[in-house]
Amino acid sequence: MAEPLIDLKALLVEREECNAGTVAKLREGLAQGGSQYRTLREVGDALAKKLETATGAAQKNLHLKLGIVRYFQGQTLAAIEHLKHADGALANFYLGRLLASQGQFDEALRAFDKSEKSGYAANLVQLQRAAVHRMRGDLKEAKQILAKLEESSRHTAEYHYQVAMVALAEGDRAKAVQHLEKAVQEDQAHTGALFQLGYINDSAGNDEEAIRLYEACLRHPPVHLAAVNNLGVLYEDNERFDKAAECYNRILRAQLSDEEARDRARLFLKDAQASTTQYYHSEEDHTTAAFRQVLDIAVTDFELSVRSRNCLKKMNIKTLGDLTRVTEAQLLASKNFGETSLAELREIMASKGLRIGQSLEQGAAYEPRSHRSHHQSLSAEEQAIMNKPVMDLNLSVRARKCMNKLNIGTVGELCARTADELLEAKNFGMTSLNEVREKLAALGLKLRGD
Repeated sequence: MAEPLIDLKALLVEREECNAGTVAKLREGLAQGGSQYRTLREVGDALAKKLETATGAAQKNLHLKLGIVRYFQGQTLAAIEHLKHADGALANFYLGRLLASQGQFDEALRAFDKSEKSGYAANLVQLQRAAVHRMRGDLKEAKQILAKLEESSRHTAEYHYQVAMVALAEGDRAKAVQHLEKAVQEDQAHTGALFQLGYINDSAGNDEEAIRLYEACLRHPPVHLAAVNNLGVLYEDNERFDKAAECYNRILRAQLSDEEARDRARLFLKDAQASTTQYYHSEEDHTTAAFRQVLDIAVTDFELSVRSRNCLKKMNIKTLGDLTRVTEAQLLASKNFGETSLAELREIMASKGLRIGQSLEQGAAYEPRSHRSHHQSLSAEEQAIMNKPVMDLNLSVRARKCMNKLNIGTVGELCARTADELLEAKNFGMTSLNEVREKLAALGLKLRGD
């Protein structure tokens, strides 16, 4: 028998009290899904109407309730304004979290000070202080706070989440994953930990696990729109276009101040909806899929000589597909690589019905990562820009996934690609292409052929 829905109107409109227990119950109610988000909008409207005539303590209490409601609706700026007009430990705790999310770190710390002085749980406030110091780049201070909290808070999800986020900031992904998993063990509804685990799996290409984790994020509010967007892209990658369209519609329904994000969601939605009406020849699709599988075979699956293996490693050639995008002359130009090694690779390729340089013959351009001749005339500063990881461009999820698929690791490698080559990547369209061009233009660079 289904559990009865928590009455959000009774919780927030009819009941005067609003405390940490109220927030926990609200979150539990929203996790039930169904009509609960619509009910929350109605609750917000009712509270706003009551606020019009309220005065004194009642007015401050209504600001507190509306601040919490807007927080769970993802309306950050509105939530901040209401919480600034409220008093007490709960109001200042959530005000601090929201201010920190907007980069207003000093104001956030002051709000946390007020919250703790008003009686909010000291260890929870300290964990948020650690988060503020981490976000402002002071990892030493964040680690000192967490070290003091280890004994009292090591069995809480938020403690492990904050430790994980510091580890990520320091580049220790293994430690981060360990603590994120502990956070989810302590609290299966910890949205932050679920999102970070989803993002890590997404980046590693573990689509199904990433989808599972992002879907869990959506069940436990407040929902971060990045999770909705990333999930939409993953649905598209896995040809679940109806689900992708639902995600982009959800973004468009949110009250976003970022018009660029709204425009991107509109275009992504249009792409997803168009894909639901596309037809294909099943036999052709099967042949193409089988061919892609052959191209994706790792060169390490074959018994290669040490010399051949070392050459391929230096040139960052990992798959048979990579060998179709490099010439025999480029291979022979590699140190210690000769005709014997070339004959060895020819035999391997022939066994799979392929040829070295086959894609080049069909018009696909390729430049191995080790090839830097076009950079030789650059200054040291220009070389440094070209060698920057492409991740430093802070691309959107869709553009980033294209970079991974095309094995593009640096800005220089990106500049060596043409617009047409990028557009050949699955789910990479004009929106992503324009984004890449804008990022390169900010560095004074362009794609090849632009």
